[in-house]
Amino acid sequence: MGIHNSDDISAAAFVIKNPTIKFTKLFINGEFVDSISGKTFETKDPRTGDVITRVAEGDKEDVDLAVKAARQSFDHGPWPRLPGSARGRIMMKFADLVEENVEELAALETLDAGKLFSVNKARDIPHAASSLRYYAGAADKIHGEVLKMSRELHGYTLQEPIGVVGQIIPWNYPSVMFFLKVSPALAAGCTMIIKPAEQTPLTALYYAHLAKLAGIPDGVLNVVTGLGSNAGAAISSHMDIDAVSFTGSTEVGRKILQAAATSNLKVVSLELGGKSPLIIFEDADVDIAADLALFGALYNKGEICVASSRVYVQEGIYDEFVKKLVKKAKAWVVGDPFDPKVQQGPQVDKMQHEKVLSYIEHGKREGATLLTGGRSLGEKGYFIEPTIFSDVNEEMLIAKDEIFGPVMALAKFKTIEEAIKRANNTRYGLAAGIVTKDLNVANTVSRSIRAGTIWINCYFAFDNDIPFGGYKMSGFGKDYGLEALHKYLQVKSVVTPLYNTPWL
Repeated sequence: MGIHNSDDISAAAFVIKNPTIKFTKLFINGEFVDSISGKTFETKDPRTGDVITRVAEGDKEDVDLAVKAARQSFDHGPWPRLPGSARGRIMMKFADLVEENVEELAALETLDAGKLFSVNKARDIPHAASSLRYYAGAADKIHGEVLKMSRELHGYTLQEPIGVVGQIIPWNYPSVMFFLKVSPALAAGCTMIIKPAEQTPLTALYYAHLAKLAGIPDGVLNVVTGLGSNAGAAISSHMDIDAVSFTGSTEVGRKILQAAATSNLKVVSLELGGKSPLIIFEDADVDIAADLALFGALYNKGEICVASSRVYVQEGIYDEFVKKLVKKAKAWVVGDPFDPKVQQGPQVDKMQHEKVLSYIEHGKREGATLLTGGRSLGEKGYFIEPTIFSDVNEEMLIAKDEIFGPVMALAKFKTIEEAIKRANNTRYGLAAGIVTKDLNVANTVSRSIRAGTIWINCYFAFDNDIPFGGYKMSGFGKDYGLEALHKYLQVKSVVTPLYNTPWL
């Protein structure tokens, strides 16, 4: 198994692979500005390790400026006071602009994150635009209710925007996550400070530019690029931010929750790590199940919180499944993510590359059987072979920890009860998959696994309507669906006496 290289690079392809980097400064109060310190940091191409450009490094003082702009916009600006339909129209224009610039945005995402250009262009960027449209349609449907009271009182509720929100997004899905946070917050009437991951800042800055073109007022959407330990920490502990939404590791989620608790008790929602099981029963079509397992573990280089990194296969089909799975894994194409034939690009950076390789070495030392893969590929860049271990038990690190790379831990089981027990033997609870033709098995297992999303005979089946979030140490709060909109709203109760009756 080697790395795939394509020599067929047309002039058009060269332009796509080398987009002009237009936006590298902080975006605060409707303007691109240098950081107060003047510091910058490098963002690198994971295909080669080469520097793409330098980006402004925001710090606490820059976050303060962004929060001040967002607070001014929320307290005195038009955005929270616009009719929902007016906010929705501007958001629709924003979505149009995203789609009009899809090719350049897809190229930036590939260049910065190592994600497949074909997937960015056909799926991720259009999905970002669809998130805007979904919540734009909800913006004029935010309302409270009239309450049936037990006393001589008239009561009703209002749903109001929560205020200034901080949104900290990860590097594995820069565009999808940007709009997963921004879209419902905009619809609710909030103002915001977004901190993209330091590994992948480029598309967030481009989206800030498009927001300005769409007519989103100054101060509503601010982007502060920088390090998590500085800019991210400043957002989490800021006394004038009303809520924080974070997607990322459980370790960082703990720090954000602690910072919120020791500052102003801001509302926090966390979508954190996962170690999702995929349970394949012996009535499954083995070919389909092998494709689903491989896709679930290797999609987006395994850099996805719901990757099916633990695969449990019932003993009746286990041997046949393993043969087909390994054959398919060996045919999986790793290489330049701009090449349409490639199925897997490089890990996002050197640190992640080394982390994944270290877990592979742990698996070998702990006694798991390496069926295929396990090596770094290529002389440059951060490519890793699709890697499958068998004979894995729940005490091994490769079965317990979120690896966030193309590594699958495979095991067999006998009974439904055993499969449920092993699937739940994790500190995480983000997602799970079930492959079976038996409706009773599907219903039993889906109700028994403690996870926020259960996919039956499918995987990565996301949609704007489907709430997404975790159990246990995978966090709390939901993205997607109207539940995500409610994160950015708070309920106010209004009560008045009826008929001038004494209320005491």
